[in-house]
Amino acid sequence: MSEYRMLAVVARRAALAMALWAASLPAQAEMPRAELSAGMYRIDAEVANTFDSRATGLMRRSFMAGHAGMIFVYPEEATHCMWMRNTLIPLSVAFLEADGTIINIEEMAPQTETNHCARRPARFALEMNAGWFAAKGIAAGQRIRGIDALPPAR
Repeated sequence: MSEYRMLAVVARRAALAMALWAASLPAQAEMPRAELSAGMYRIDAEVANTFDSRATGLMRRSFMAGHAGMIFVYPEEATHCMWMRNTLIPLSVAFLEADGTIINIEEMAPQTETNHCARRPARFALEMNAGWFAAKGIAAGQRIRGIDALPPAR
């Protein structure tokens, strides 16, 4: 068998293995979306407002668009914590007060179980690609707009 044909066979087998692996993953339910903004920057956010969607978050995703994120809506203000088990992309998380004011921002490495927590009770957490907040000059004390239009936690 020629080297080219052997590489083609290996490539087809790898593609089949990846397809079978992807098919074995649980499907993520379609989440509601919300348009948020930070300063002059628009954020297309998936809304995790149920227990299951908050527990799953961005797990098993290999890509997130530069202007996309996920907003976690909690039923109560508390010192919520996040971790990155089964999360493949590096993320930044901003913990927010009920009015959208950023409490603190944490950088999170993929596939780790380190807790990243709000420094005081938070009502929301906004995950973006790693470094997004710093690159945009968004920091603690600034406000994320659009929070008031989010669906309630369930």
